[in-house]
Amino acid sequence: MAEVKSMFREVLPKQGQLSVEDITTMVLCKPKLLPLKSLSLEKLEKMQQAAQDTLRQQEMAEKEKQQITH
Repeated sequence: MAEVKSMFREVLPKQGQLSVEDITTMVLCKPKLLPLKSLSLEKLEKMQQAAQDTLRQQEMAEKEKQQITH
């Protein structure tokens, strides 16, 4: 095989310790669960639902008034 010339050259220390770790191990961490809906989206949906409920109640009351007057 042809040797490829690299931009970096290997440097080995002349003093001190040389540490080599060839063993890779799995590192376990806590699972990070993300909510399917954000809190602000849930609040917005609750507000919309409440507004729709009040609108329905007003429409029902209006229909009852019309039935009573007729």
